[in-house]
Amino acid sequence: MNWTGKDMDTYLQQKEYIDTLVVPLVKVETKMDNMKTSASSTEFVMHLASLIETQFKGRMMFAPPFAYTPQTDQQSMAQTTLQEFSTTTFKHVFFLTTDHAWTSIELPGQVIWMPSIPLENMDVSLRQSILEDQLRQVLPKFTEEWAKE
Repeated sequence: MNWTGKDMDTYLQQKEYIDTLVVPLVKVETKMDNMKTSASSTEFVMHLASLIETQFKGRMMFAPPFAYTPQTDQQSMAQTTLQEFSTTTFKHVFFLTTDHAWTSIELPGQVIWMPSIPLENMDVSLRQSILEDQLRQVLPKFTEEWAKE
């Protein structure tokens, strides 16, 4: 489920079944040398998030991506804005990112870090295959957390 009016209506009616929130974290580079890599990483995270959402519709809600720049104090962001997710009705909160720095910051949920894979020059079937491989890698992180209930 996505953070849309229609999906939110469904969530509000069935929130006891939709217990997991996924928050994409995307780094927006503003220096010319890094913009392409940043855009590619964002594309990868958003495609992967879309695939996960399709697989787990009815169990997960996907927040809009949180974008930040290299100048953002990630520790401060974690302690303020992202900390608010700990007060939601979701039992499980995951942060999906390609920025390894988030793995060493305490967040109100579990960080799923994936190395970015440039998808822009791949044909559709190869891109889908690679994303499905990545899904198989992150799937255990969700199921392990859910098994703790």
